[in-house]
Amino acid sequence: MISSPVNSTSHSHHTLKFLTAGNVDDGKSTLIGRLLLDSKAILADQLSGIQQQFSTDRSYDLARLTDGLQAEREQGITIDVAYRYFTTPTRKFIIADAPGHEQYTRNMVTAASNSDAAVILVDATKLNWEMENVDLLPQTRRHTLLTNLLKVPSLLFAINKLDAVKNPDIAFVHIKKALKKFTQEANIPVTHIIPISALKGYNIISTIANNERYRLCENVYHGPCLLDALTELPSQQHIVKCPLYFPVQYVQKLSETQSSPTQHGQRIFWGKIAAGTVKPENEIIVQPSGLKAKIAKIFADALQNEIPCAEAGKSVGLILDREIDISRGDWITSPSISPLQKEVQATLAWLDDEPLIIGRLYWLKHGHRWIKAKISSIHNHLNIHNLEKEPAKDLQKNSIGQVSLTLQQPIPVLPYNQAKDVGAAILVDTATNRTAGAVLLQG
Repeated sequence: MISSPVNSTSHSHHTLKFLTAGNVDDGKSTLIGRLLLDSKAILADQLSGIQQQFSTDRSYDLARLTDGLQAEREQGITIDVAYRYFTTPTRKFIIADAPGHEQYTRNMVTAASNSDAAVILVDATKLNWEMENVDLLPQTRRHTLLTNLLKVPSLLFAINKLDAVKNPDIAFVHIKKALKKFTQEANIPVTHIIPISALKGYNIISTIANNERYRLCENVYHGPCLLDALTELPSQQHIVKCPLYFPVQYVQKLSETQSSPTQHGQRIFWGKIAAGTVKPENEIIVQPSGLKAKIAKIFADALQNEIPCAEAGKSVGLILDREIDISRGDWITSPSISPLQKEVQATLAWLDDEPLIIGRLYWLKHGHRWIKAKISSIHNHLNIHNLEKEPAKDLQKNSIGQVSLTLQQPIPVLPYNQAKDVGAAILVDTATNRTAGAVLLQG
């Protein structure tokens, strides 16, 4: 789980990574196709490839732009996270098209952990929109809860296919009310709830003023179109006001000509700063060995351009003032960090077909380090329908629960909601090597 680097607080020029999620056939792929088409991010040869056969009105099968895998084309569903890129005059965007199928929730979790925002689609045609108390689909609830759990900074709902219902205004008002009720009960902040038609292009991009195409629910909705709302969202900010946490990803040995062994170490330790800042002369401790040193140099890139400091989100190379034993998977940290932990509490999004049971051993990947982890207890699981935490003996697929883990070796811990790249880990099944669970450490 890696979040994208941000270099300043101004967001207008920074790339926004956003996730689209929702149920199968809610129109996610069509929405992304529409964004790409209307923002002119599609090449002419792609357009001819997706133009509907026998079509006289130049209508397009927009979903074909994003459903890239052959298996997806054949089944008509999205099963992998597909990344798409487009640019407007004011901003660059990266879209993660996450699968809607329940069996592919793990892909959605992967995409969410990397995103600045989430757009959750809600298909108006699948709901009892005539009723004042609309029942939301379980997958809408699950994706919303996971988005919040993974601390995606901005959450938008796009109520789709309103062009296909008898009374779009009433449908929008009733569905919006249900979404607000659910998110308020779950204590989840919502940035926007926008009525759209991905297929027709309503409320997606407001490029043509007063054009009939862009009017949808205008009696009951007066907010921005989807692209304008996305353009104004902030990019993720990394945690810089805390001790240094630097997971070592790669160790590069310098040749004799490049480094004088009497001055400092002869190896560069490459990685991405997970939290904090680093400067030359800073004292550090290597975890888990406890060896101490000072930072001698910081390199910005493989050409070894030196920089005076670096902060969270930056990928850098560090040279220490003396030669000590460090390998991939170790952490370079400030001396002031909390003690390492072998017993950890975590929120767990369980993704495997096999249920999670107490006493089982898994691989835990934390940073770039693999260690054995045992499930010592399961405290509860979250009922996505009534939002109650209920006692649990196991965690079934797609459940969210609170667990305790006993680790083979201690690790540095910061709560996930304080520093994603330190507080995130994954559990991997030792037999199948499948990613079994997303671990959010509680500190």
